[in-house]
Amino acid sequence: MIRAIIVEDEARSRELLNTLVTQNCPGVSIIATAENVEQGADAIKKYNPDLVFLDITMPDGSGFDMLEKVQGQKVEIIFTTATDKFALKAIKYSAIDYLLKPIDVEELKAAVEKIKEKKNSLSTVENLAHLLQNLKKADDNFNKITLPTGNAYEIIAVKDIIRCEAEGSYTNFFLVGGKKIMVSASLKHYEDLLPENEFIRVHHHHLINLSHVVRFLKVDGGYAIMSDGTQVEISRRKKDTFLQRLNKI
Repeated sequence: MIRAIIVEDEARSRELLNTLVTQNCPGVSIIATAENVEQGADAIKKYNPDLVFLDITMPDGSGFDMLEKVQGQKVEIIFTTATDKFALKAIKYSAIDYLLKPIDVEELKAAVEKIKEKKNSLSTVENLAHLLQNLKKADDNFNKITLPTGNAYEIIAVKDIIRCEAEGSYTNFFLVGGKKIMVSASLKHYEDLLPENEFIRVHHHHLINLSHVVRFLKVDGGYAIMSDGTQVEISRRKKDTFLQRLNKI
């Protein structure tokens, strides 16, 4: 059984989420609710839950302020929010789940299932620390990204990503030093997330870091030679854009 707490300032939203979880998420028990930062922090320290449904905006601060108060606590987070583009990007870079209001039942069930799958993760504390570090930046040019791999989180430097390759609904990351990481998210997800001034989609299956391109091979349709020695095919419709971007480096 996953023991969960809801931290949400609006009573109606709090009650609705409680009902949705109770009716649609077997194996999850709501053990307490809180309506602000202070109450949320106190509830986490008192009940030591497995999961917190956390609103981002509250009268006495933000959900991130609450996380600052419980740093070091091993707890999974699912954020609930209306819209906050900067916060959402930081959350995505940290591979933490979020639900947009009004909450969709299927998205709620999917987020909870992910929590069940990674309940025994050993890196939750470090991952939340990474999120808080990103939120303290003055802009959204985050230097590190979290990649969820089974029961762990890999926090890596964006500059160390040489290329990403689609494999069905998964994405393989190829990193400096020869390390390879497989993540259960689409290549499109990372194309949208990684900085567009540094990364470019050159093929249906390939997203590459322009700073790791060492040569362009003019054979067939063309290939980008990467810093790890791999050859990445450039699709014909992407060739002109790729060469334009390459000339600007």
